[in-house]
Amino acid sequence: LLLFLPERSNLAGVRHILLVLSGKGGVGKSTISTELALSLRHSGKKVGILDVDLCGPSIPRMFRVQDNDVHQCDSGWVPVFADQDKSISLMSIGFLLEKPDDAVVWRGPKKNALIKQFVADVAWGDLDFLIVDTPPGTSDEHISTVEALRPYKPLGAILVTTPQAVSVGDVRRELTFCKKTGLRVLGIVENMSGFVCPHCSECTNIFSKGGGEELAKHAGVPFLGSVPLDPQLSQSLEEGRDFIREFPKSSAFPALTHIAQQILDGTLQQSS
Repeated sequence: LLLFLPERSNLAGVRHILLVLSGKGGVGKSTISTELALSLRHSGKKVGILDVDLCGPSIPRMFRVQDNDVHQCDSGWVPVFADQDKSISLMSIGFLLEKPDDAVVWRGPKKNALIKQFVADVAWGDLDFLIVDTPPGTSDEHISTVEALRPYKPLGAILVTTPQAVSVGDVRRELTFCKKTGLRVLGIVENMSGFVCPHCSECTNIFSKGGGEELAKHAGVPFLGSVPLDPQLSQSLEEGRDFIREFPKSSAFPALTHIAQQILDGTLQQSS
């Protein structure tokens, strides 16, 4: 007698799935995804980042692994590891392009098919958190991502804004998207919230302040915190220095640790 058991899903070993969203480009979703992954790793968690920004994949560059190739195994694609401990694993279309400057000139159906493949065919193994870095907007890719992940019950979404009103307005639309698609909003992060001087450590509010907190209050969702601009962190990324090692020295580190802790506290409450 042959028993046909259902195939084990590649996401079966992933405990929590987080989406990083914003209605606006240039607010630092990939930066927040990267720094959040590092903060969670700092708390002893195993983390994966799925980069579904198909036209502007920046996660490989953030971790200085843009020259790595993706390999196949029996259960699908093997993600690229960002560190020797294999505590951060990554998947991005950036690893699949022949040349780094190749543009992805695709219509919706082809993009949607790749997103579904990313969700089904990456062999993540056991992870505490999978962070999904999304493109700007509320269009095709977002609907495909949410629908493909729905069977795996994502924990929810973190919305990223910068302080000024034009950004906050676009993120308000993202809140509506989450409501319509039934995606829980874990909270709002205000990124680029002030510039920390590398010499005197004084924080200057270049883009005004408090828009994210105001929006969270207005929408009745948690405000997770403000993350300052840190030129030293940006420089370490630009110069290809060891971003993973330098991250704890950054002025953004306490803010990100606080955000990560709130997410960890939330997951503990959920599982108790």
